[in-house]
Amino acid sequence: MNLSDAKIAVIGLGYVGLPLALEFSKKYPVIGFDVNKERVSQLKQGIDTTLEANESELRNATNLKFTNDAQLLGNCNIYIVSVPTPVDKFNSPDISLLQKASATVAKALKKGDIVIYESTVYPGCTEEDCVPILEKESGLKFNVDFTCGYSPERINPGDKINTLTSILKLTSGSTPQAAQFIDALYGSIIKAGTYLAQSIKVAEAAKVIENSQRDVNIAFVNELALIFNRLNIDTQHVLDAAATKWNFLKYKPGLVGGHCIGVDPYYLAQKAESVGYRPSILLAGRRINDAMSEFIADEVLKGVIDSDVKVKGSKVLILGVTFKENCTDVRNTKIVDIYNKLKAFGLDVTVVDPWASAQQVKHEYDIDLHQLADVENTQFDAIVHAVAHQEFQNLDFKPMMHANTFVYDVKATLPPNLVSKRL
Repeated sequence: MNLSDAKIAVIGLGYVGLPLALEFSKKYPVIGFDVNKERVSQLKQGIDTTLEANESELRNATNLKFTNDAQLLGNCNIYIVSVPTPVDKFNSPDISLLQKASATVAKALKKGDIVIYESTVYPGCTEEDCVPILEKESGLKFNVDFTCGYSPERINPGDKINTLTSILKLTSGSTPQAAQFIDALYGSIIKAGTYLAQSIKVAEAAKVIENSQRDVNIAFVNELALIFNRLNIDTQHVLDAAATKWNFLKYKPGLVGGHCIGVDPYYLAQKAESVGYRPSILLAGRRINDAMSEFIADEVLKGVIDSDVKVKGSKVLILGVTFKENCTDVRNTKIVDIYNKLKAFGLDVTVVDPWASAQQVKHEYDIDLHQLADVENTQFDAIVHAVAHQEFQNLDFKPMMHANTFVYDVKATLPPNLVSKRL
C-alpha cells in the first residue's frame, strides 16, 4: 500500500480518537466511527463535549465523515482503534471494549488491510488477544492477509501546548514492511517525528511504563506528605528546598485519577503476575495513591472538628470534580471518594465544577453539580480546593467563609494566608 492510497477509519471518537481523526483528515479520507449515537450526532453539529476540538475545526473537516454505521468501514483499508481500556472494580484490566472494536473491524477487514491499536494495553495484548478475534471474525490470516501495528496515544487531556502533532509518536508493526508503512503514515502528520520500536510488544510495554513511572514518583511524594504531616512540616516548603539541587525531580503530592496514570500500572501488574512475578513497587505505589482521598477527607473532618463546628450537617464546599485542572474528563476521578466519605459522616457537601458535565457527573457518580454563582454568597464550614481550575485561582473566598471556616488546599496553589492546611 502507498500512503496516497490510505483510507483511514478511526474507531472510537473520545479524547484520543477525535484529534487523531481530525489530523489525519487533513491529508487522507477518514471515517470517524463511534458506537455512541449521541456523540456522533453532536460531532456532526460541530459540538465536542471533550473540548479537544472547536466548532470551526469540526465544520472545516470536509475530509472526515462521522458515523455509527459499521458497514461504512468496509470502504477503508487502515483501521485505528482508540477505545477506552479501563479496570473493573477489582482493578483488573477490562479489555472488553477493545475486543468488541476488534470484532467490528474484523467484519470490514480485507486482504492487504492494516489494523493499528492506540489503546493502552499490557505487553502482548495486540497479538495475543486482539489478533485472534480479527482472524476468527474475518476468516483472514494474520501477517499473510492483513497486518497489525501498535502506536500508543500520548495525549494530555486539556493540554493545548503538548498536542497530538507536537509529541513524538511511538510506532510499531507486525512485519518489517508494516512497521515501515505505519511509521511513515504517522510521520506524515506528526511534526515532532516518530520512533519506530523493535516490535509491537516493545511499544506496548513502553507505553504502559510511561504512566507507571509517573504513578510511582507521585506515590513517593504522597508518602512524604503523609510523613511530613505527622511531623508538622509543610511538604511544599520541603519540596521547594530540595528542588534547589539541580537533579531533584520536583513531583508534587496529590490525587491520581484519570484514565491513564491511575489505571496503567494495573495492566502491567496483571501481566507480570501471569508469568509468575508479583510486582512490589508498582502495587505499593497504587495503594498509596488510592489512599490519598481518604487521607484528605480525614484532614477535612479533623479541620471541622477543630473549628468547634458540629460535624453532622456542617456545610462543605468541594471546588472541582474532574480528575485534573482545566479539563472536562471525570473518568476515575478521586474527588468522588472524598465526597462519599464526607457524606458518610453526615456532612452537607456541595460540589462546584465549571468544566464538568452536570449530566455526566450525575449519571456516573450520582452527584449534583452546582454553579459558582449558586454558592458565592453561602458560608461554608469547610472548603476543599480539590482541582486547580483557572476559575478558582482568583476566586474571592471571603463571602463563602466565616471566622472558623477550614480551607484545605489539595493543589497548593491558593494564597497561603487563605489556607488552613494544604497537602
